[in-house]
Amino acid sequence: MTKFLLASSALAGALALAGAAMAEEPTKMGEGADIAAMCGTKPARIALIDGIGGDTWRRTTQQELRAEAAKCPNITEIRYSDAGGDQQKYNSDINSFVAQGFDIIIAFADFGDASIPAYRAATRAGVTMVPYFSKLTGQPGRDYTVNVYQDQTVAGHLWADWIGDHFENAKIVMLGGMPGAASSTNFFNGLKEGMEKHPDIELLQDTYVTTNWNMADAQRATAGLIATYPKIDAIIADHGPGALAAVNAFQQAGEPVPAMLTIASGNELNCKWEADKEAGNPWDFYALDGTTTIVRFALRRALAEFEGTEDPESLELIPYNSVDSFENVGLPCNADLPPDADLSSLLSEEDMKKVFGWN
Repeated sequence: MTKFLLASSALAGALALAGAAMAEEPTKMGEGADIAAMCGTKPARIALIDGIGGDTWRRTTQQELRAEAAKCPNITEIRYSDAGGDQQKYNSDINSFVAQGFDIIIAFADFGDASIPAYRAATRAGVTMVPYFSKLTGQPGRDYTVNVYQDQTVAGHLWADWIGDHFENAKIVMLGGMPGAASSTNFFNGLKEGMEKHPDIELLQDTYVTTNWNMADAQRATAGLIATYPKIDAIIADHGPGALAAVNAFQQAGEPVPAMLTIASGNELNCKWEADKEAGNPWDFYALDGTTTIVRFALRRALAEFEGTEDPESLELIPYNSVDSFENVGLPCNADLPPDADLSSLLSEEDMKKVFGWN
């Protein structure tokens, strides 16, 4: 399975826009460094926490972490919890893992800075506390050990550039996750920042449309957008299933599918794109990928901090361009894998089938 595709030349420009004052070069998602140099020798118990889990991306990242951890024989236990969108439960789960004596807690930063007090308490208790995915404003070493994050501003810039390069006077909308989600907010702010270079692009709504990262909600939301706006040139979704739901909504309404942009595309979306092209109903498509591997970077840095070993990777991670309809670049449809499979994942086909119960 193809794991890596060269990023478009727009990536360099987006990185420059993101700020030339970065302390170190960001690391591209994907394989990363060899964890063997970071394993150390101290036994380690690890907890992984999702603020809102259960979707295919979270199930895949959980398996990614387990696959990476299997390379270190001194990792003696991995425990998982899902707060189901409840911030109070999320904080309680952190406190519970601290009380149970877990050495490392890796937590998806679903609630952004609002969870810093819980992270800080864990850090003060001597736990290696690593919130990941979204960038936080806390102080490393005090509010958490380290923060491994995806530079969502870069993704927003890339989306804006791709639309600006290929469409004139585009009217666009973005589909995000749950209300107030840190990642969706960061993606949206990055998009708006990127649009400053392209003043002819018009955002139809002044915030992202909430979908709770749920296909049914995303399809209903898109149907509402179709009914509200006579012209939509592009839809950006911060998860692949949201983009797929939007495609389905337009086709069910008998409307042409606008350009679709996303991050974390997914097998079913890629297969749909290929099938529609072959059927003579193509639509423009741009995707960024590699995101399920972020949890591996978080694990490696957490181990290095706990074990006193070295991790050469940056805390700042960026996706790579996996699909571009204008450049004829795309991840292949794989009918042997589940529809929800992320083809940029580092999991083997057998492991991917296990995630979705296909074995």
